[in-house]
Amino acid sequence: MSEAEKAGEARARRIAEAMRLGRPDMVPLVMPIGYMLADLGRITRRELLEDPGKAQALLEQAALEFQPDSIHGPFPADPKPYLLLGDRMTVWPGHGVDENTQFQFVESEFLKADEYDAFLEDPTDWIIRTYLPRAFANLEGLADMPPLSLFVFGSYYLNSLGVLARGRLAESLRTFAQAVQAVAEDADRIKRNHDRMVALGFPDSFIAGPTITAPFDALSDALRGMRGIMLDVLRQPDRLLAAQEKLARVELEYAIGVCKATGCGRAFLPLHRGSDGFLSLKHFETLYWPQLRDILLALVEHGITPIVFYEGCWDQRLEYLTELPKGKTVGWFQASDIFRVKKVLGDIMCIVGGMPNSLLKAGPAAEVRARTRRLCEEVGEGGGYMMCTAVGEMAGSDPVLVRAWVDATREFGRY
Repeated sequence: MSEAEKAGEARARRIAEAMRLGRPDMVPLVMPIGYMLADLGRITRRELLEDPGKAQALLEQAALEFQPDSIHGPFPADPKPYLLLGDRMTVWPGHGVDENTQFQFVESEFLKADEYDAFLEDPTDWIIRTYLPRAFANLEGLADMPPLSLFVFGSYYLNSLGVLARGRLAESLRTFAQAVQAVAEDADRIKRNHDRMVALGFPDSFIAGPTITAPFDALSDALRGMRGIMLDVLRQPDRLLAAQEKLARVELEYAIGVCKATGCGRAFLPLHRGSDGFLSLKHFETLYWPQLRDILLALVEHGITPIVFYEGCWDQRLEYLTELPKGKTVGWFQASDIFRVKKVLGDIMCIVGGMPNSLLKAGPAAEVRARTRRLCEEVGEGGGYMMCTAVGEMAGSDPVLVRAWVDATREFGRY
């Protein structure tokens, strides 16, 4: 076994042990370096995303320079499928925003307030013939499709489809096929890049695996938008709950299927609307937490470790998380008091985060070292902790300060 392979196995063991609430040889260092790669390469963020070969080379250079236990670049990384489809939910460097601005998510009300019944009656038909034409400019032709339930008539449906498969419907189908091909090519590239990273001694990113989210967030992010979902909380909570139930089944089927097919034992769940300030505790208890908890428990039952990014501040909600099984989930916290998180959840879940991104941008180095030491000694006490930034992005970080952070983690993070 080569030295790189030994190092890779040690890193993977370190991460796995921390996830189980164990105490590895040292605190694992997780580096979501993201668009900082463009800064290091002195290229635009557009070039970083649209030149995958250069992006991979920069990622490898950063991995070898800083030697973290887990590292990943921008997420999502390839804009091509989105641009092909005319995705109205995203804008990309050089496409809708400046070429040095990172990817942005744009919310819209694609599901109207009075359309819940249509969605609940036949989600697949509604998604294909109503949602996709609204959400993707180059799939508007799908609105011309006959009802999908007519497939029950077999070849008769194909005949009716053939009459309509001209003009914008045909164009939309061709565009969809091109996007699928782009995704397939990207998957092949990801596999090649994975093999290259393993050869250098770096395992999969700790968030590698299918990405899903809380059902409430899925509705808010992609269907109703923040304004719409908040009105639904007050005006039609029953329909909101029914829609969440539908989405939860879809998300679980997808995540479990991907994990079975790939052998991956993790799923990543970024959360957006569950934090303090978005929902009252009353609404959190009825419209958000039970649905999220059930998804997390179902994943655990299937041998999948949920890696949950608790975006925003969850200080008022930490006690709810004690309902999760011990050592079976991972919590990455953005703005919560990380030291209180340790007190409340230290024996429940592996804790990730704690390093403010602002410190890695502005310093000074002495504060970076002091913060790192405190995190290692207090949050890392007894194990079950992974050092990481507060958010999954390091754009604008000063390499000198990042080096100070890395060195301090290795110095103070040994058990």
